[in-house]
Amino acid sequence: MITITKKEEVVLNQIKIFIKEYSDGIPIELIRKEVDFHEYDLIQILNTLSDKDLIQFDNDVVLLTDSEKEINAVNSKKDVEAIELNLKEKESYNLIKELVDDNNLVSRYILEGNLLYGDLKLSNFRMYHIILSLENKGLLKRIEKEDGEYYLLIS
Repeated sequence: MITITKKEEVVLNQIKIFIKEYSDGIPIELIRKEVDFHEYDLIQILNTLSDKDLIQFDNDVVLLTDSEKEINAVNSKKDVEAIELNLKEKESYNLIKELVDDNNLVSRYILEGNLLYGDLKLSNFRMYHIILSLENKGLLKRIEKEDGEYYLLIS
C-alpha cells in the first residue's frame, strides 16, 4: 500500500483523467491550470509521486505508470511519515523475529547491520528511531553480556 497526501491524490486523479486524451504525456502546465496549484508545489508533488513509482515525470511531461497499487490518502505529510514509520516498525520487528536465537537474543551489530544493509535499507537515524520505539513499546530490550551488547526480543 502506498500512502500519499490529499493534494497528491488530487494531482494523481487529474493525471488519470488527462491520460486518456494525452497518451504520449500530459504537459505540466495543463495539470497546473486544472488543479490550480503553484508551479513549485506542483513540481514537488509530481516528484513525490514519481519517487513512489505512481507516475513518470520528465521534461515537463507526465506519464501514468501501469501499476494497480493500493493507495491510501491522508491529510498531511506528517501523517504519511507516521504511517510509513509504523510499516517500517512492523517490517523491522518481523526481521528481528527472524534474527533472534533460541534465547530470543540478537547481537546489536548483527541487528543494526541487517536493518541498515539488508532488505529494509534504513538510514542511521531511522534505524535508531525504530529501535528506540520498539524499546519504548516494550517489544525489545537492550542488554549487556560479557561478550557484547545484545537485544532481547520480548514476546
